[in-house]
Amino acid sequence: MSGKVVLHYFDGRGKMESIRWLLAVAEVEFDEVHLTSRDQYEKLLADGVLMFEQVPMVEIDGMHLVQTKAILKYIAEKYNLNGKDMKERAMVNMYSEGLIDLMEMIMILPFTPPAELKTKLETIETKATGRYLPVFEKAVSGSIFLVGGQLSCADVQLMECSLMLEERFPGILAQFPNIKSFQGRMSEKPAIQRFLQPGSKRKPLKEDAYVKTVMEVFNLKLPIAS
Repeated sequence: MSGKVVLHYFDGRGKMESIRWLLAVAEVEFDEVHLTSRDQYEKLLADGVLMFEQVPMVEIDGMHLVQTKAILKYIAEKYNLNGKDMKERAMVNMYSEGLIDLMEMIMILPFTPPAELKTKLETIETKATGRYLPVFEKAVSGSIFLVGGQLSCADVQLMECSLMLEERFPGILAQFPNIKSFQGRMSEKPAIQRFLQPGSKRKPLKEDAYVKTVMEVFNLKLPIAS
């Protein structure tokens, strides 16, 4: 195993995107191995590096890490992005878990049958504006960061999630000016500026190709739209 961080996933966003964001903000260089075939996936299984037979998988510090939340927590701890003490870590984790819940709802949209898409989008928008965004709007009121006056993984995930929401629901942050201001502050950070530039390792929305590859690698079939 090389000393460089290596990400094993599809050439698309999915659950690995939050890991890319966090590594980019921590200014950690990483390589990627894109899964494009069933044979690649079966080779990883045969090599015994996919606990629970799941990706994302990240090679880091001599380990093969799986489970997205575990990977994010490891990176956050390693690069001082997880609060200064137990109480701060608890707050970071709560914010982070809420953001992951919301982002996962968005992540499954490409796999949603067309007949169900409108309902799914309405549900996400309702939950985002009624349950999740008000929490963060209050949390960043008069504060630069969510927890403890310093950057944490929760801040990075709020930035990622807010941009994901705006892609799907333009103007959704109009009623959340504190989050919009937070977004502006985060965008000024050099590492984030670089990550948001074309040609960075941030993945664009390429949903059709991404879905096709995922289904082929895992031998899955999308539900037939009624």
